[in-house]
Amino acid sequence: MDFDLILAGGGLANGLIALRLAEVRPDLRVAIVEAAETIGGNHTWSSFGSDIDSGAHGWTAPLTEHRWDTYGIRFPKRSRQLAAAYGSATSERLDAAVRAALPQGCVLTGVAVAALSPTSVTLANGTVLQAHAVIDGRGQGPTDALDLRWQKFIGIEFELAADHGLAGPIIMDATVPQLDGYRFVYTLPFGPRRVLIEDTYYSDGAELAPEALRARLRAYAAAQGLQVVRELREETGVLPIALDGDIEALWDEGEPGVPRVGLRAALFHPTTGYSFPDAVRTAELVASLPDLSAPALYAALRQHSTSTWRARGFYRMLNKMLFIAAEPDQRYKVLQRFYGLDASLISRFYAGQSTFADKVRVLSGKPPVPIGRALSAIFGPAPR
Repeated sequence: MDFDLILAGGGLANGLIALRLAEVRPDLRVAIVEAAETIGGNHTWSSFGSDIDSGAHGWTAPLTEHRWDTYGIRFPKRSRQLAAAYGSATSERLDAAVRAALPQGCVLTGVAVAALSPTSVTLANGTVLQAHAVIDGRGQGPTDALDLRWQKFIGIEFELAADHGLAGPIIMDATVPQLDGYRFVYTLPFGPRRVLIEDTYYSDGAELAPEALRARLRAYAAAQGLQVVRELREETGVLPIALDGDIEALWDEGEPGVPRVGLRAALFHPTTGYSFPDAVRTAELVASLPDLSAPALYAALRQHSTSTWRARGFYRMLNKMLFIAAEPDQRYKVLQRFYGLDASLISRFYAGQSTFADKVRVLSGKPPVPIGRALSAIFGPAPR
């Protein structure tokens, strides 16, 4: 065998698996294969401090470039500052960490995968790599098994002429015109004079209009009184938001017997689209397995994916209310009401750990959408 384990796709999930195995199973020969030139692409992955446990914070800390203790939200009828640890990991740090952790010749970038099986990867140049197991982490693929909508965005990192004055991120500013569904602007202050601003949409379609979004970002920065010196970089994303689906059918699609992780295994928060906490838990699961053969990995990862999906039905139900019961330009009202709830409830929601009492509280009171449409959305089939 060329390797004990080959990680097909160098995104977040496989990058974290590589790091965790290098730390706790250094005897294994692990390779990671990525079509792009770097591991992790060009991304920023944010999460709350309560999303993962203290042990996970320890080994992922080098990836987190920015940390804050507070964040804000802005809606037409609600603005609020909440105390909570929040951090952003960067693809640059992930790339550097993976290259440092794996031996020379085990990080293969700029190499496309043409085909894979549970124990082999065929590269675009015809080279076949053999391993005891292969894990597919190549991101969201086409599927008929899941009913998805989309969180899509373009972000620009700006260098400013003067301090912005922000104490922490603005997770959602929905005071902007509501276009293409639920629209909000997300701002991460990376330094006194450096900010990443993302124009974000919860939309029925996955298509982006880059030039229009760039123009809106620049207009937003100007409206906030930010004097831009230059634009440092740009990142884009189209993340799945799950309304419904058959998780077993998802696993029955594609290459039989190939273990999967990340978006390819539907391991993301159904409502927020956050993937960092799930990727951390998946890496810890893989590293804990005594048997890393393809059949054992497939069984463990399929069970993890399906049980996680089934535990998150409440969030998919809320997504139906957001996308089906609410008119597109009124979707913001659902989030505006949600952010009036208890801060600890909001924290558990982001962590995917809502209690029964939390769920009752979220659903109680006058709904921000017509009651008939809400009931139809919850109990009826979601139109694709």
